[in-house]
Amino acid sequence: MTSASILVVLFFSFHLVVPYVAAQSVGVCYGMLGDNLPSRPEAVQLIQSVGFNKVRLYGPDGDALNALRNTGIEVNVDVANEDLQRMANDASFASSWISSNIQPYSPGVSFKYITVGNEVIPGDADQYVLPAMKNMVGALGSVGLGDQIKVSTSVSMGVIGVSYPPSQGSFSDQAAPIMGPIVQYLASTGAPLMVNVYPYFSYVGNRQAIQLDYALFTANRVVVTDPNSGLAYTNLFDAMVDSVYSAMERAGAAGVPIQVSESGWPSAGGDSTVTTIGNAQTYNQNLVRHAAQGTPKRPGPMEIFVFALFNEDQKPTGIEQNWGLFYPSKQPVYPISLN
Repeated sequence: MTSASILVVLFFSFHLVVPYVAAQSVGVCYGMLGDNLPSRPEAVQLIQSVGFNKVRLYGPDGDALNALRNTGIEVNVDVANEDLQRMANDASFASSWISSNIQPYSPGVSFKYITVGNEVIPGDADQYVLPAMKNMVGALGSVGLGDQIKVSTSVSMGVIGVSYPPSQGSFSDQAAPIMGPIVQYLASTGAPLMVNVYPYFSYVGNRQAIQLDYALFTANRVVVTDPNSGLAYTNLFDAMVDSVYSAMERAGAAGVPIQVSESGWPSAGGDSTVTTIGNAQTYNQNLVRHAAQGTPKRPGPMEIFVFALFNEDQKPTGIEQNWGLFYPSKQPVYPISLN
């Protein structure tokens, strides 16, 4: 084979493999705070029609889990924030949670993660997160599911005190006493830290310093060069994620991967120049493509969950009702491709 032929093969191999890897790495967040949403089976069919092979559920909804049986879709299911204190203090509650919400659906449902609390840290209940995680890990192990299902918690970027430059990322003074032991525990179990990453909020909160194209993955140039690491950043998402990697390194947990448990862009409800259908489509389509690449600090495929499946009318008025890829009618707010 000539060198020219090899280059052609490599070119087409890359362009075939990267979309496949991206699709394998991308899921969707299925929220249910709406009074006009499709049935659970219809929602699962919609998830399959797009090509998502992962879904995050914010609670163990029985109808949704039944609809997910034998689909092969990997499931990340949340433990409610209000259950954390009891689960932390009572190991038998973790066992009963597993027997009620996991075992009746397994192995038909492909559970992959249990998320113990969403955006609890820092806060009044944050001291319960790690004990609850440990009790959940123990409960899974006792029924032979410890190798199949990993346990973590989902945090917002609010746990980060210093995010710029990314190499100087560190947990805030308030979050550090909680986050340090958590990420060290994750290092021991092999589970990822789940992080909700929203360049949208960073952009709207600091427009003087952040350009829109940097937030939307559309800057065709290096916008930030980290003065310490020398790493080059063309988008805000990567800089945010890498600041969390740096924070975990400082906390003694350098090997813990990050799963982006939520990321998205609202299509309406805010500043009409920012929360547009076009910007939402641009961000989420670029986010999906980016899943195969990883970040400058951690290149390679990363798990990302797009927020969210539907616009949900029982959320607060404004942008909170407008994160969906689909209207409740099942019509797309905008097209998105995983290919």
